[in-house]
Amino acid sequence: MAVKVFYVEDELFLGKIVKESLESRGFDVIMESDGGKATALFKKTNPDVCVLDIMLPNKDGFTIADEIRELNEEVPIIFLTAKTQTEDVVKGFTIGGNDYIRKPFSMEELIVRIQNLLRGRTDGPQKTIGDNITIGKYNFQIHRQVLSTGKEDRKLSYRESELLKLLYENRSAIIDRKDILNLLWGNDSFFNSRNLDVYITKLRSYLKEDPSLEIITIKGIGYRFVVA
Repeated sequence: MAVKVFYVEDELFLGKIVKESLESRGFDVIMESDGGKATALFKKTNPDVCVLDIMLPNKDGFTIADEIRELNEEVPIIFLTAKTQTEDVVKGFTIGGNDYIRKPFSMEELIVRIQNLLRGRTDGPQKTIGDNITIGKYNFQIHRQVLSTGKEDRKLSYRESELLKLLYENRSAIIDRKDILNLLWGNDSFFNSRNLDVYITKLRSYLKEDPSLEIITIKGIGYRFVVA
């Protein structure tokens, strides 16, 4: 079955080229040029990956991504933009984006980025621990991607769940930052590295109710997950 790409781009000439190029490589492309209509179309089509321009009429790509994350925490999101400011990169990852490509870009680069993100969803680290584990005061249901305290359940995204599982599997050991990036994102690019920073911050906030748990940054090397 062809990979279904949800592509939002208001530059119609560029959009036509990208759409036709992806379709010639076997992708199924659903394209929208109006940011205001994007979220409704996403809900109807249930794509495998989203490619969102940031500067769009009626609703920008960041807002669309935020709305998509309310509907689906797992679908990969790639931002396309001419913007180069670091704060825009960080904002995109904070919202829940998975990758960031600056215009102009090559079709080969876009296709590789899409394939890497989809591979990360299916070929991540293999489970070497049980599906239901206790981490301090939390219960972590790996298959359901749920972290529970007994009072509330928190639904994790795919990468949040895989990152927590990887940290737990290697608890008390130092995990090299590059190894995490290559395992969960497919490469250790700058943008993926910033993305990892965001995910580590999220996991720390999720685990803050138990002071016996700590994700320690080993500067210049990686992380160590301490479970007292």
